[in-house]
Amino acid sequence: MFLPPFYISTAWRARVMIYFDMRQFLDLHCAQSECPLQLDPQRVVVRYGGSVAANCSTSVLHKGMGWEANEGIVPMTKDQNLITWRVSELTEWDIKPFCYINPNDRRQCLIELPVTVYKTPDSVFISTVYHRGPMTEGQQYVLQCDVHNVAPVQYLTVKWYKGQTLLHQTTFTDTIKTPENKTVTLLIRPDRADDGAQYWCEAELDLGTDGPEPHPTNSAKPLSIAVYYKPIINENKLPSVVRVLRGYPEILVCEAEGNPKPTISWSVSSNDNKNSETLTITESTPENVSCTANNSVGRTTRHVKVSIQENYIPIIVGIIVAVVVVIFVIFIFLYLTYYKKTRIGHYDLKRPNARKELLAKPEQSP
Repeated sequence: MFLPPFYISTAWRARVMIYFDMRQFLDLHCAQSECPLQLDPQRVVVRYGGSVAANCSTSVLHKGMGWEANEGIVPMTKDQNLITWRVSELTEWDIKPFCYINPNDRRQCLIELPVTVYKTPDSVFISTVYHRGPMTEGQQYVLQCDVHNVAPVQYLTVKWYKGQTLLHQTTFTDTIKTPENKTVTLLIRPDRADDGAQYWCEAELDLGTDGPEPHPTNSAKPLSIAVYYKPIINENKLPSVVRVLRGYPEILVCEAEGNPKPTISWSVSSNDNKNSETLTITESTPENVSCTANNSVGRTTRHVKVSIQENYIPIIVGIIVAVVVVIFVIFIFLYLTYYKKTRIGHYDLKRPNARKELLAKPEQSP
């Protein structure tokens, strides 16, 4: 029977040395798949400093079984078929516990328990690289996400968001078990719609089906960006051609959107500039005027052609009034003529008794 000396020795260094000798021996004589041991669970995920436990059982007769590990050793026992490896506060990053057995009918064998020890980041921080203050539309900038003291990074995913929209995510292939710092960058080219947008990054540990649910996450405080952009003049409120009736002044309004807020000016002639959003158009206004919106990013100019139209409204109104008067006079004349013939009757004023005869004439029955 093979009985490694570290089952008797308690020196840690000796156990480690004998552990590797045992592994080499067992690799030559016995595969894990043939070992009559069952682990429950078959893999453990534990937070650094947390407690962990796993059972090892067998259904065969044996001369002894036990657990070997840097923490939580279970000495070999002959009278049990189930033994538990337990650590109340695990502080070993790369621990590799294994359960071994000495069956009656075969050589000694073992099964290793995969253990993942994890730690969430101490902090997650977002910043801009080589830039401070407002950004300019169309320019490229670099955002940086720093994740401090996280393990193991092979299960780490760093996600970038704008608002609630996922932009990008980065994973890692490092197999180092101890905590590391990771830095991830994101290139952005903001436009005016991004003014006031919030960017943030999130560190997520996806430890598999045996890991905690939901996945442990740490998020950076959102970074709100300001975007400067050149003005745009509202063309719906300021058409390129403006028709103005002679004698009726027209007020033009020039509105522009920009960041910083633009200043508005009107150019009426080479020597006449007005710093105002409005311009009153009269008969003396030149045919071509322009509005300019200007800020620290750029300027935009809107050219307007002024077309003075003759005012025919008074002439039209006069004609309509004249026609109405003529129609009214004709109507009065016709009415009076008809009334005189039908309502008053006819009599001869030259006959002295004509009025008396007319009054004395008896009324006819209807």
